[in-house]
Amino acid sequence: MPPKKSMKKFLSLCPGIFAIYCCMAQNPVTWNYSAKKISKNVYEVHLKAKIQNGWHLYSQKQGEDFLGTPTKVKFAKHPLVVVSGKPAEVGELEKSKDPVLNIESAYYSSEVDFVQTITIHDKIKTTINGSIQFQACTNEKCLPPASVSFSVAIN
Repeated sequence: MPPKKSMKKFLSLCPGIFAIYCCMAQNPVTWNYSAKKISKNVYEVHLKAKIQNGWHLYSQKQGEDFLGTPTKVKFAKHPLVVVSGKPAEVGELEKSKDPVLNIESAYYSSEVDFVQTITIHDKIKTTINGSIQFQACTNEKCLPPASVSFSVAIN
């Protein structure tokens, strides 16, 4: 009889395990990376997020009392590359205020392009690497913060 008892325990855990798996497997944000030369040694690195309908991605800039995870872009150090400032956000920025907590948030709902200006010291072909930490939410729920690595060829 012990195997039946074990099977019942396992089956009772299945809905919770399935819910966790579905939540972790869900990825409402897809990323595309590219670089564009804008002058002799200056490039724009584009980190473009495509966001599924009903979801949003938080802006890098949030108030001090913000409860979510703002998007953070980090570039790996490279001896021949200078990263200038923070990435600009190109997209339709939306804002909302929680009526209960009185906290405002800024986010993007369909797409946003994080554009970083970089300068290359010499005429070289190289790759710039980094990571993006972000949180995707709907009006009802948020997924745990996620991180993706990127690699962009600079020609």
